[in-house]
Amino acid sequence: MVNMAELPKYEAYKESCLNWIDTIPYDWELKRFKYILDEINLRSKTGKETLLSLSKYNGVLPKDSLEERSGCAETLVGYKRVGIKDLVINKMQAVNGLLAVSRIEGITSPDYSVYRSKNNLILNIDFLGYLLLQPEYIGEFKKRVTGVMEGFIRLYTEDLYSIHAILPDVKTQFIIVKYLDKKSAQIDEAIKIKQQQITLLKERKQIIIQKAVTQGLDPNVQMKDSGVDWIGKIPVHWEIRRSKFLFTQRKEKALNDDVQLSATQAYGVIPQEKYEALTGKRVVKIQFHLDKRKHVEKDDFVISMRSFQGGLERAWSCGCIRSSYVVLKALQNIDPLFYGYLLKLPSYIAALQQTASFIRDGQDLNFDNFSRVDLFIPPLEEQTAIANYVESFLTSSDEAMNLIEQQIEKLKEYKTTLINSAVTGKIKITPEMVE
Repeated sequence: MVNMAELPKYEAYKESCLNWIDTIPYDWELKRFKYILDEINLRSKTGKETLLSLSKYNGVLPKDSLEERSGCAETLVGYKRVGIKDLVINKMQAVNGLLAVSRIEGITSPDYSVYRSKNNLILNIDFLGYLLLQPEYIGEFKKRVTGVMEGFIRLYTEDLYSIHAILPDVKTQFIIVKYLDKKSAQIDEAIKIKQQQITLLKERKQIIIQKAVTQGLDPNVQMKDSGVDWIGKIPVHWEIRRSKFLFTQRKEKALNDDVQLSATQAYGVIPQEKYEALTGKRVVKIQFHLDKRKHVEKDDFVISMRSFQGGLERAWSCGCIRSSYVVLKALQNIDPLFYGYLLKLPSYIAALQQTASFIRDGQDLNFDNFSRVDLFIPPLEEQTAIANYVESFLTSSDEAMNLIEQQIEKLKEYKTTLINSAVTGKIKITPEMVE
């Protein structure tokens, strides 16, 4: 990435006379949109043209999947026609940046606005596509939208027309667009590569966890067939046991001083106040009939309504949980960290899903489902060694992924800053920079 401070600036700047942007290059002009754009209101007579969809991240695309078209009108006759290089704006979502220059012909919702350059010798419409997505213009949209509540506000054409565009000459617009297209593609490709790296790290993480938890840490240990489909081979000294002989249900009712707990896929079973602090979300706390809730001890496991998707949750605190959940307590000494990993293995979850039709008919998992999936039991000290290994590996793996995520965010920020600086004249894009 080129240091923004090293990019050239224009030789002179002038006051814009606008209260939302300070200065612009000396030879740039201010033109109201009504002088550079025409609203296009051509309508489909057959409804047979390609139906288009407008996405904030993907621009204008064919809306051709059955899933997407399921909510469409019975007839598309009367929909607005869109041409190549037309500017399409969702007037109800303009304040969220839902606008793009179309690369394809088709038709779109009558609720959208379609615009075309009045004079291609004055305006490169792709330059405008970049310009209108800048915070300065989104801010102007917010000042001008009409409506009384979110979801019903609209940016009408007369309101758009009242805004000034800051424009260099059309040759400079073309150079800026060419430069930004090139740099955006390069940055997007770099982001894509880093996202692929994260995907590979996640896949490797799951493989390492699966292997360590189901096979142990000794690569030379003798293996045996477990006789259980989801488990496969395990070390010869490990034991296979019915789940109900390793865990039983805890049926105690909530104690008077029990805190209310939330069962979460991301954090396990934790106090509701801690969940609120971690997520910023509000949880509705039960005020009455707390005595009907179930008591949970630290290191118990909970079968919640989401366990068929993400496995069982380990309790990190004592407290109480909703009565419809199943609370499991160990019948012998176990390492809860080890079984925390085991009970969230994809292979274990798949085995749980095969025990009933709950996915189809909406039933929750229950103790019977749990008890029908056999578990394996390594010696206690081996459970601890495996759990510590996995925990250490996850820490280093998560650190690596977090670093890549930070790099992705920096690339996104750089792209945003680069585009804004180019289309508002903070930096000067020269012909040599696009060669």
